[in-house]
Amino acid sequence: MSGKAQPPDATAPLKAGKLPADQLARLLATLEITDPRVVLSGGIGEDAALISYGDRLLIAKSDPVTFATDRIGWYAVHINANDIAACGGDPKWFLATILLPEGTSPQRAQEIFQQIRDATAAIDVALIGGHTEITVGLPRPIVSGTMLGEVATGSEITTSGARPGDAILLTGGLAIEGTAILAVEASVALRSAGVGSEVLQRAAQFLDRPGISVLAAARAIRGPDVTTLHDPTEGGLAGALAELAHASQVGVRVDEGAVQILPETRIICDALKLDPWGLIASGALLATVRPGSEDAALAKLRAAGVRAWKIGQITAPEQGLRILATTGETASLSCFERDELARYFEETEQTKKTEKTEASEIPDTAESTPASSE
Repeated sequence: MSGKAQPPDATAPLKAGKLPADQLARLLATLEITDPRVVLSGGIGEDAALISYGDRLLIAKSDPVTFATDRIGWYAVHINANDIAACGGDPKWFLATILLPEGTSPQRAQEIFQQIRDATAAIDVALIGGHTEITVGLPRPIVSGTMLGEVATGSEITTSGARPGDAILLTGGLAIEGTAILAVEASVALRSAGVGSEVLQRAAQFLDRPGISVLAAARAIRGPDVTTLHDPTEGGLAGALAELAHASQVGVRVDEGAVQILPETRIICDALKLDPWGLIASGALLATVRPGSEDAALAKLRAAGVRAWKIGQITAPEQGLRILATTGETASLSCFERDELARYFEETEQTKKTEKTEASEIPDTAESTPASSE
């Protein structure tokens, strides 16, 4: 999992997925925050905004769910809660904007609403409002969530706190969320590629086991030795490491062999020719801790029932993003133009359109062949 991405073409139409980091950085650079209560605003790699309220900080985060369709309401709650937890805080209040395609049944609207209610109740969050709408031109439902939380002033954790020498820890595993989505949304293609039903069933359950929530991990590891927490989502672990390095202005050296890839993830990615390092990764939590404190941090995580490993070290910024491959060679850490899930869905859709066009161009031989006469 090494190599260099080609520099993006600034004039090319945007592709599905996150806005490219360089373009986002230019947009964010135009913001002028004049309110002194804003402790932290938007930035590459930062998980949420922080607003001062005396001895407490309000944590604010917005994130949509555009890939998943089956449990979209449930997803929306947990991915937003994860970002609050990655700031060292606790999620408290949730608002949901639910956009539904024309023709959606009332039952489907009820299902999504109930998913949100169940998910918020499960983590002791209040559903306090939002918006619902039937939207022209949507191919599938979209839920955009806003989660508000709080943390004691001085206990907040940002993505910009890593320093050379810090150990890098990872919880959960690689591409848990992406594996679960593909097991459901790409099941036909996976079966055609020879992936068995048992593998697909296990992978589809990754939403719950090991799960995409990182609340338990974030709460277990909090403490003065934690220098950053970051929630890998779209762009996968590789993207999250790049975001952390950018926010902290440091380098990264990661050990490929230390990163856990569950068997179901490897099977599904191999079948669809996807790289798990660039696949959407909710369910994992990146942490950096002060030198010498990694064993204690790992012990706290494991005592809370969270699987975790040391996967690398923070280095000086001039050393860049490096990976020690399982072959023993050191190379540049791959950067993905966009999430592997977005690439797969877009290429699959394009293939369907091409096949449809080609099929429409084939002449109807039954109509074009002259009838024979005797």
